[in-house]
Amino acid sequence: MGTELLPRLVDAGHEVFAMVRSDSAKARAAELGAVPVLADALDRAQVEAAVREAAPEVIVNQLTAIGHIDTRHFERSFAATDRLRIEGTDNLLAAARAAGVRRFVAQSNGAFTYARTGGPVKTEQDPLDRSPVSQMASMIAAVEHLEKAVLGAEWIEGIVLRYGAFYGPGTSMAPGSEQLEMIRKRRFPVVGDGGGVWSFVHIADAAEATVAAVEKGDRGVYNIVDDDPAPVTEWLPELAAMLGARKPMRVPRFVGRLAAGEAGVVLMTELRGASNAKAKRELGWHPAHPTWRRGLQPGA
Repeated sequence: MGTELLPRLVDAGHEVFAMVRSDSAKARAAELGAVPVLADALDRAQVEAAVREAAPEVIVNQLTAIGHIDTRHFERSFAATDRLRIEGTDNLLAAARAAGVRRFVAQSNGAFTYARTGGPVKTEQDPLDRSPVSQMASMIAAVEHLEKAVLGAEWIEGIVLRYGAFYGPGTSMAPGSEQLEMIRKRRFPVVGDGGGVWSFVHIADAAEATVAAVEKGDRGVYNIVDDDPAPVTEWLPELAAMLGARKPMRVPRFVGRLAAGEAGVVLMTELRGASNAKAKRELGWHPAHPTWRRGLQPGA
């Protein structure tokens, strides 16, 4: 996200400070046009010093540490990110208050978190999952903490962006990525009825929406997804065909549970998608890649 977001903010005329943890990230942020500031997001004193140095009008919280996601151990895959979403967000909000920051824009998750009841596509008014499977409970709890902290801070304009599943350069669904290779090699089956509805968003579109949220919109939550939520039974075979692969295998839920854990079965069979109508209406944002069907085409 940083690679996509920083140059867009600079091009929009903003002076951008990037909080980073390493010298290599510092150099990369400078290349992208930002002023790098070294700080550990989990160290409140360092965060407060970084925010004091930058003296920003707006803070954009994109703190994550998501690497390979093992659905059998979903909670382990998100443990570091959960901590950033709780402690890191609290540290940034405390620093923002001390520095008199006007607006706070935070990354949330609209891909895996909505309640698995009711219709297939959710709006921002629909609840998050109140009874998640155990492997996903800590991730959803961290998302809820972040959202409540940001929206409950009455002294700042808090905006939460619930991004859909990222694809595009630098993501887990980039050309040549492990996930796409698994689909191409027919190692990514449809589990059960494949009824889980996914909402995707191209990483460049997500960055554009974030720029819009820096400049527009009211306090609240916005789904940042494309126009085309689709069940697994639809998008997975179509993506396989795009990659020149054979149609994915189908396996029953119990086999999927053995291979991918309970969280993997939920992702394949029970997810709900999201509507982007509010973001279009209030942020003036329209995805350049309105559907994954074109955005994921090889060479797109």
